[in-house]
This record gives sequence, structure tokens and C-alpha cells, in this order.
Amino acid sequence: MQSRLRLTTFVIAAAALAIAAPSGARDQIRVVGSSTVFPFSTAAAEQFGRSTAFKTPVVESTGSGGGLKLFCGGVGLEHPDVTNSSRRIKASEVELCASNGVAEIVEVQVGFDGIVLANSRDSARYELTLEQVFLALAKQVPVNGVLVDNPHEKWSDIDPSLPAVDIEVLGPPPTSGTRDAFVELGMEGGAKAIPMLAELRKKDKKAFKAVAHSLREDGAYVEAGENDNLIVQKLGANPSALGIFGFSFLDQNADRVQGSIVGGVEPTFENIAAGDYGVSRSLYFYVKKAHVGVVPGIQEFVAEFTSEAAAGDDGYLADKGLIPLPADEREKVRESTAALTPLEL
Repeated sequence: MQSRLRLTTFVIAAAALAIAAPSGARDQIRVVGSSTVFPFSTAAAEQFGRSTAFKTPVVESTGSGGGLKLFCGGVGLEHPDVTNSSRRIKASEVELCASNGVAEIVEVQVGFDGIVLANSRDSARYELTLEQVFLALAKQVPVNGVLVDNPHEKWSDIDPSLPAVDIEVLGPPPTSGTRDAFVELGMEGGAKAIPMLAELRKKDKKAFKAVAHSLREDGAYVEAGENDNLIVQKLGANPSALGIFGFSFLDQNADRVQGSIVGGVEPTFENIAAGDYGVSRSLYFYVKKAHVGVVPGIQEFVAEFTSEAAAGDDGYLADKGLIPLPADEREKVRESTAALTPLEL
């Protein structure tokens, strides 16, 4: 009996060491992921470092897709503990995690964000419909009942009421959750407004998505990297260009850029919170449950990030542009995360 007990104790100890062994002890939380969630995560990390005995977590901006790839790489101290995402984790990413031994993932929804198309305050504000956005940025568009390579060079080619300036939109790369959300909410929304594509959606959803999600590659859409602040800076140098990024970056740079009115609605905190602004999405972060109790402070950091002081209506994250969840939803998130309830898609 004692020998079996000693063997069980050895197995448990070995399992714990298996996490710590690859790169030795680590006493600082490592966070990767979304550039949109990055400023919120950084603010929570800095407050956590100031108000507790734990070290300030290291937060890296890698993009949602890039962060989830790193997060799902495995269990062990060479892998991140937390990843931020400006979209929900995909089933394929959950499968990737599982294939690498990341079996239990805790999902934390932190709030909402709007995706804006903004331009320099040195130019007139754009007023666009989602259909016009699609016709400006899709790789192929319907012309006389046939899909052709996008012929529109100027905004006025789409509608004479729009500016007679070249279509140039600076946006995120495919690894970005902002890009994923933009094509799903903005491009798909615009494609659905076109009768020919709405009919295609009824007949063949896969073919419809291929059209709706394919952005131009002829220079009208410019992949400007994961750094949204860089897009804001580039808009200052090119007043006629538009940039795609999260509302928080618009909010923090309101003296330099202005958000386009989309579908008759301005991208404001109030309009996004009320659900009136059509191009909005939820923001998340994901926690590797196997690292809780191995890397100090993970549960406490999650508690800080989801606290009323941070993510509440008057929290310090709202000051940075986060749109808070309703109060009852915030309470559910806190209860779920406190219990480290694993995600079930």
C-alpha cells in the first residue's frame, strides 16, 4: 500500500515538473494575441503589477490568429499562459490545442468593440453603406450579372456622391482578429445587400463566403500589419486614405482621425454599446488551465482583468475605449472564470 502511495506521489510530482522542466521556473505571466485587446490587457497587467505582490505580466501583440497558434503550441513554460483575441476561438484552433495537449481552455469575454473605417481629420468624413464598402474592397464584384475583377478605382466609381479619390484602405493582415471580424461583419453584410450575391448565398453558402471574404490584391487594400497605431500614423500622411481598426484606437486618437458613418450610424461608445453600430464584435482572452498553479498569479490576473474596477461601466478599461458587457453578463463571466470552467464549443 505504501509503495503504491509513493508511486502515485512520484507520478503527480513528475507531471508537475513536466510543465516546469523545458525552460526552468517562470514567475511572470506571459500574454500574447490581439492588437485590439493589447491596450486593455496591458492596462490590466500594469494595474495588477502595481496592486499585488506578483510581477507585471509580459504582454505581446501578435495578432489573434498568431496568438492562438502560439497558445495552442503545447503545455509548458515555453508556451504562453494567456492569449487575447478579437474574435472567438475557432473549432479548428480548439482541435489544434487538443492535439498538442492543451485540453482545458478557459474562455473569458471582456467586452465589445466596434470596427471602424477612419480617415484623417484633414479630410471630410466618409459616409458609407456596407454595400459600398464591399464594392470598394472585394476582389470580385458583380457587373451586369457576372462576377468580375473589381474595376472600381475611385470611390466615385461606386457612387457619384462619394469622393472622387482613389480607393486606398489600410487594414490588418489575415492573422488579425480584426480582419476576420471585418470580413464577416462588414464584407458579408455588404455582399448580402446585393441581390445577385444574396441569391448565391441561398444556393451555395461556401461559394458566397469565398466571394464575400476575398479582399482585393491590386493595391486598393493595403495590409498594414498588426500595429493599429501605425495605421493611425499613416492616415495622417495620406488624408484621403481610410484605415480599419478597433474603436479604442479611434477613441485614443480622436484629435487626429474620425470614424466613418456606416449605414447611417456613427461609431461612438454609446452606439456600439446599444448595438446600433453594425460592425461590432466581442473581445476575449483565453487561459491555459494547466498553467494555473504553476505560473504564479494567473487566477488573480484574470480576477483583475474582469473586475468592476477594470471592466465595469466606470472601469479604467472603459477609459481606454472598451465597451463593457452588461452587468449581469459581467457577473456570469466572473463566476465562470473563478471556477476555471473549461470552454465547450
